[in-house]
Amino acid sequence: MLTMSNSPGASAATSAEAGLAAHERVYRTLRLRIMYGELDPGMPLTLRGIASMFDVSMTPVREAVRRLAAEGALTMSSSGRITTPDLGPERIEELASLRAMLEPELAARALPRAHMALIDRLRAINARIAEHVAKHEVAGYIRSNLEFHRTIYLRAQAPAMLALAETVWLQLGPTMRSLYMAKNRADLQRHHRMILAALAAGDEPGLRLAVRTDVTQGLKMLVG
Repeated sequence: MLTMSNSPGASAATSAEAGLAAHERVYRTLRLRIMYGELDPGMPLTLRGIASMFDVSMTPVREAVRRLAAEGALTMSSSGRITTPDLGPERIEELASLRAMLEPELAARALPRAHMALIDRLRAINARIAEHVAKHEVAGYIRSNLEFHRTIYLRAQAPAMLALAETVWLQLGPTMRSLYMAKNRADLQRHHRMILAALAAGDEPGLRLAVRTDVTQGLKMLVG
């Protein structure tokens, strides 16, 4: 009878699986922290600091950082310095244009599947957004705002397009944190209410306009 757990091959496989699990945990957690604006623009990070934060070795951290850098969530200089994105006006405008192209299309594709249960769920998310705004909870606001949009776009059944949109959100996370903290936060849900009204009415042109305005207005404020 073979005892696989005692064989060198089994031990190596177990070690590889543990390393993969550590890498995925670091990658996914750090990715969400960046996307949700928990880190400031241009914030320096170190491999050793990340490893200590997650209580893992340097190997899974290096792999996670490489993946995040490839997605634009982190920047790495030629000297190996790691920072969160600190975007200039031209880059912000470029990413705002990408949102304006991708997200109205996702919303329009979702419209035929926008039943009342979905609209009720979106209203509940919007209520949570209001609570985060009242409490000045930056990361909570950004997280709930993205949840509002993602909840709509999942109905589009366009996973490749949604993945592109999420990559843009990821690159903008620290910038959105900066925007939220620097600008007037009054009535941040006005365009969400327009989106909800268009969904309920089955109004595709109105929905496209409301989404486009919502996803670009704040970024234009930051650039202006």
